[in-house]
Amino acid sequence: MAPRGFPYEDLQSFLDALEAAGELRRVTVPADPTLEISEVVTRTVRAGGPALLFERPTRGDMPVAINLFGTEKRMAMALGVDSLDEVGERIGSLIRPELPVGWSGIREGIGKALQLKSLPPKKVKTAPCQEVVLKGDEVDLGLLPGLQVWPGDGGIFHNFGLTHTKDPETGKRNLGLYRLQQHSKNTLGMHWQIHKDSTAHHAIAERRGERLPVAVAIGCDPVVSYAASAPLPSDIDEYLFAGFLRGERVEMVDCLTVPLQVPAHAQIVLEGYLEPGERHPEGPFGDHTGFYTPVEPFPVLHIETMTMRKKPVYHSIITSKPPQEDHGLGKATERIFLPLLKMLIPDIVDYDMPAAGVFHNCVIVSIRKRYPKHAQKIMNAIWGAHLMSLTKLIVIVDEDCDVHDYNEVAFRAFGNVDYDRDLLVTQGPVDHLDHASYQQFWGGKAGLDATRKLPGEGYDRGWPDEMVMSPEVVALVDKRWKEYGI
Repeated sequence: MAPRGFPYEDLQSFLDALEAAGELRRVTVPADPTLEISEVVTRTVRAGGPALLFERPTRGDMPVAINLFGTEKRMAMALGVDSLDEVGERIGSLIRPELPVGWSGIREGIGKALQLKSLPPKKVKTAPCQEVVLKGDEVDLGLLPGLQVWPGDGGIFHNFGLTHTKDPETGKRNLGLYRLQQHSKNTLGMHWQIHKDSTAHHAIAERRGERLPVAVAIGCDPVVSYAASAPLPSDIDEYLFAGFLRGERVEMVDCLTVPLQVPAHAQIVLEGYLEPGERHPEGPFGDHTGFYTPVEPFPVLHIETMTMRKKPVYHSIITSKPPQEDHGLGKATERIFLPLLKMLIPDIVDYDMPAAGVFHNCVIVSIRKRYPKHAQKIMNAIWGAHLMSLTKLIVIVDEDCDVHDYNEVAFRAFGNVDYDRDLLVTQGPVDHLDHASYQQFWGGKAGLDATRKLPGEGYDRGWPDEMVMSPEVVALVDKRWKEYGI
């Protein structure tokens, strides 16, 4: 059953729902956006604590909402479900069995699901996000309580800015989530990574010698905020996906000074452009890997117009080594995209992306093993599946292993593997932020076959049976348990 108030019209509606459910705490004393808020939030996340609303940040002119997605319960509330698996099940029920297997099937499957069960964005003429308009010299990013999260960060960052661009040639829109370093009162560093769609849009604009218009929306409703992080194929519109998740059209409004649309109920919108060829040092930044990413040259967003609500709430997120708030976002993606991954690789039963692996370093996969070297086939298929290609370690287990039970997975991985035969080592692309690869963007990968081995794989000893108590004895002990006085 969807929580009360879903779909949420805006961030304030979601905060109200969280507070009513006992999932939000207001911090009424002053707190510094430079480091102090970060330490408070990190302790709260690691204690399994609530979302926080800092009502009196010592810098900026508005409250800070944070840790909104820090648990699976709040992430489910954000998407209007009791369990994150429900969204994946909805998608799976709409995907037709006659669709082709493979990446083209995934694109077609998502497209058909969205056509059946969602509505396109709805354009409106006026919007709350444009109640206050600042142009030219009036633009001042100092109005926003942007965070410095770690002592070695290169300055203030805005960590939940939903970035809108268009392909200069096709007009196809992209919505992405990138960190934004505040360089001055009206410029931001755009840290979009090499694998991201907006990077491709910027490359096309530079090749044509054109400015790239950009709009950044901060503080959107939680479904739109999640959709910006989802690893969708480039030809699937994030706002169509958001409409599917909401069950209701997303209201959009034309920007005032750039040819883009933004969510009408956002809190703050920054409108501007990137000059072709312009780069500025960006970083360092303490990222979700748990390490600082180094200074690199990235494009600069020149902000011409800043619009906002009369009483906006600033939304941000903390990045650190796990556990951290992005756990909820990562788990949502894992569960939502399971049926699509199974469309691509039908032999997959389930998968888990451990938070400790920051959701791309490791994936655990259970399969219905049917023939020799089946596990190795699955490994290579995963390395060829869109952003799953960035996975560094794949552990394959049999279908009777619960991939979410890390003790059981470890038992299989430690005991079922002959590392001379069952370890596949290869090379391929890695995440832009990966610090372990000896060169940027590519490095070594490993696949571990922790399944039962077959004679056709050269295992001629006869795989032993695992010890399991007889059902009769289990039932007997269940019945007599209280008698034992334990």
